[in-house]
Amino acid sequence: MNDLTADLLARLQNGIERKKETVLVPNTKMNVEILKVLEMEKMIVGYNQTDDGIDVELMYDGKEPVISVLKRVSKPGQRIYIVSKDITPVMNGRGIAIISTSKGLMSGAMAKSKKMGGELICKVW
Repeated sequence: MNDLTADLLARLQNGIERKKETVLVPNTKMNVEILKVLEMEKMIVGYNQTDDGIDVELMYDGKEPVISVLKRVSKPGQRIYIVSKDITPVMNGRGIAIISTSKGLMSGAMAKSKKMGGELICKVW
């Protein structure tokens, strides 16, 4: 398995579809940074690093999940870079884009406000 970010997104998507409370994902620096952005944007309750990996606590609004789609954009075979003026709202502002900038991972709105571009990792809504 080479793309651990796609694995993280797939595990979260599968956990949401199965209405799980928590999902276990591999412990990597990139996964921790993505989870920090999701937690900051109130899309997950939180996460806990353990010996086995990272326990991610999913957020639900009643019985409906807060996250419905996690879409990988930039892949190892084809990197997608974006400048700050080209960052657009995801799903008319209902979702977020996660961008890897020179100052670390951040949401698209935060990167646009700081006038920073970078690699478009994924879109979540």
